[in-house]
Amino acid sequence: MNKISILLVDDHAILRKGLRALIEPHADLEIVGEAADGAEAIARVNELLPDVVVMDIAMPGINGLMAARQILQAHQQMRILMLTQYDNREYVLPLLKMGVAGYVLKQTVDSDLVAAIRAVAGGKSYLDPTVTRLVLDAYLHDEPVEDTYSLLSDREREVLILVAQGHTAREIAELLHISASTVDVHRAHIMQKLNLHSVAELSAFAVRRRLIRE
Repeated sequence: MNKISILLVDDHAILRKGLRALIEPHADLEIVGEAADGAEAIARVNELLPDVVVMDIAMPGINGLMAARQILQAHQQMRILMLTQYDNREYVLPLLKMGVAGYVLKQTVDSDLVAAIRAVAGGKSYLDPTVTRLVLDAYLHDEPVEDTYSLLSDREREVLILVAQGHTAREIAELLHISASTVDVHRAHIMQKLNLHSVAELSAFAVRRRLIRE
């Protein structure tokens, strides 16, 4: 029997241990590696080429959204299952649009994780019911015009999160493989589009939208 190979990505070692405890009793599943952040996840995917990547979203530095985008750019057929406590549309909709295969909430991981892994490994999609309702609502109703977050590009959203996490322009440049001056330009555009006037206001915005942990 060919086992489904899995890479676990979460910045909390205790959670990774808990996920192992859920997965390892199943004979058809095999954990081939772990990663503690998005940058390590990208490297481990390139090294291991797992069947399924189970990845948290809210991680310091390169978070799950950024890592998923880079992974799928390099490996279009990679099956990524996002695992998070958040069901906000700021994360869900961009992830689904870029080709992420599934979305499981941490609140339901005990009952849903194994079924979700098997589903996405088999070429299907898997969405938590809460996320399904969010997606249907987004499909049936246009995104509000007053939602300024929707004005940001994918790159601007990445820079927003990293600035809100407290990274300097030079650190962001290294993480995203762009120049520090380009980071400054993105930050200026972000503040203009969101009508924000300081890094503190930008960070408060990110917390309100649950883009980063408090």
